[in-house]
Amino acid sequence: MRQGRAEACAEFAVARAGHLYRAACLLTAGDTHLAEDLVQETLGRVYVHWGRVSRAENPAAYAQTVLTRAFLAHHRRRSSTERTMDVLPDRADAAGGDAVLRLTLLDALGRLPAKDRAVVVLRYWEDRSIAETADVLNASQAAVRTRCVRALGRLRDLLGEDIGAYAHP
Repeated sequence: MRQGRAEACAEFAVARAGHLYRAACLLTAGDTHLAEDLVQETLGRVYVHWGRVSRAENPAAYAQTVLTRAFLAHHRRRSSTERTMDVLPDRADAAGGDAVLRLTLLDALGRLPAKDRAVVVLRYWEDRSIAETADVLNASQAAVRTRCVRALGRLRDLLGEDIGAYAHP
């Protein structure tokens, strides 16, 4: 019986790891090392609680909630006060998209407070409802709405300031 549960959990982890990693990269504003750590922590917690996760209505949403809460918990720890570099290193653009725009967005996301960043990622990247976002963040729906408006306004301000510096000639 345990072997079957472990295999089912492993299949889930393989299927969801890429999506969790992409979401973690957004939450961490491009800090791939922290993103990997958060995904590893998330999958570890999912494994430990696989019985509960597998019975959940949406195991993928459960894992995303664990990831978001792990990210927010990381920012509450003292060790999270380490400062990252001001400028992201150049990276190759394998997807063929606009690398400058992506780096500008990640930089702007990185300047948002952790909870604001989590709201933006959950609402607009994960396409979660206000109710789902409130549940993940253990907040009221009114608080999520307010934080959403404030976070988007701040993100727009940051992008407005930065876009000139990164605009194409």
